[in-house]
Amino acid sequence: MQARNTDNLELQIEKLELSFGGITALDDVSCQVRKGEIFGIIGPNGAGKTSILNCVSGFYRAQQGEIYFEGQRITGLRPDKIARLGVSRTFQNIQLYTGLTVIDNLMAARHFYFKSTWLEGGLYFGRAHREEVKHRRTVEETLKFLELEGWRKSVVGSLPYGIRKRIDLGRALAQEPKLLLLDEPMAGMNVEEKEDMARFILDAREQRGITIILIEHDMGVVMDITDRIMVLDFGCRIAEGTPDKVKHDPSVIKAYLGDERATPV
Repeated sequence: MQARNTDNLELQIEKLELSFGGITALDDVSCQVRKGEIFGIIGPNGAGKTSILNCVSGFYRAQQGEIYFEGQRITGLRPDKIARLGVSRTFQNIQLYTGLTVIDNLMAARHFYFKSTWLEGGLYFGRAHREEVKHRRTVEETLKFLELEGWRKSVVGSLPYGIRKRIDLGRALAQEPKLLLLDEPMAGMNVEEKEDMARFILDAREQRGITIILIEHDMGVVMDITDRIMVLDFGCRIAEGTPDKVKHDPSVIKAYLGDERATPV
């Protein structure tokens, strides 16, 4: 795989193009995400925000363009290989094993770290036992970090929506990522739940040094916790910069409100 000098860059996206039949999802999109920052991606519905995350995580394969993670070309890699490199994500719609407990959901996120064979796992002896202890320790730390200890043995399907969103974040964090992709992590939450989620996101950056890409429709949250923002509209990048710069950009105001003379977002 090709590599390049990245200096302080975690992710580089270059001239990404993605289409489905006659529909263009991404049109010549480029951006750079610095190590340790929270990088927001915003835009109206259908602007191409989730498509970018799907390309970065390997769920979609763009027709044109390149993606580099920590200087390493990851364009076209399978999702599991990208995850092994240190990229994890959450989804718009919660993707959890609802019939399993909270701790089992987080353990499932660490499956690619296990090296023991199926026979060792069946006997639960030696290396298999040592691995189980090691990974459970990491999972317990993640549960504590997200204040989920009280639900650790609860079946996920029986828990409130806001807790399940937190578990979804926990499963992504349990992979010990370098880059975390968050796709509307606060969708459907009340004010108190959003405040908790924002705090966990900031702590993930500050305490764990994780670089974060955040898609979120709550503009108040985005403006409060991101370092820089990229704005998409109809698959094209129309603005990028600090939150204050972006919210006063006439093209951004027009994309959201339909009139560049309207009140800033």
